[in-house]
Amino acid sequence: MIVAGLTAAALATVGHLGHRAAETVPPDLRRQASGSPAPAPKAPRSSERPAALPPRSGLGQRVVYSLRRDRVWLVDKGDKVRRTFGVSPSTVDPAPGTYRVTSRSGNVTGSDGVPVEHVVRFASVDGTAIGFSAAVDGSAPVLDPQERTGGIRETRADGTAMWKFATIGRTVVVVP
Repeated sequence: MIVAGLTAAALATVGHLGHRAAETVPPDLRRQASGSPAPAPKAPRSSERPAALPPRSGLGQRVVYSLRRDRVWLVDKGDKVRRTFGVSPSTVDPAPGTYRVTSRSGNVTGSDGVPVEHVVRFASVDGTAIGFSAAVDGSAPVLDPQERTGGIRETRADGTAMWKFATIGRTVVVVP
């Protein structure tokens, strides 16, 4: 009886907290959850302070990609952040770890049918190539969880910076 009472109290508390959390979801995230297209990734404004480089994200020149924060850092020697920006993730994530840029393509059609440029590939998960790219029309991907896509979408300006920085063999560190 005591266990049943504690379980009921715990479930009521979790339900209440879930309801309160749902009421505080920002409007842009609410649109994404409802199935509306996600907005295109935004480059940070010059007045914004860039997000801090994640700890334990490698050494030397590298690209750091945070799965949880949907953010990329282009890092020079001495841990100097050259550029950081938000990205739109794909439906297939690489496992956290260290990779190398294995191939690049100037212009191709993405797996979602959208023309993309500055494709920088660094991993593969069960046959799905994972890499960064920018839609030529500037759009963010409309993700269908049923489709396996590996394109991590960035703005065209961020894609150009990635293209210049992430040459073949460049280290890419994926963090949670």
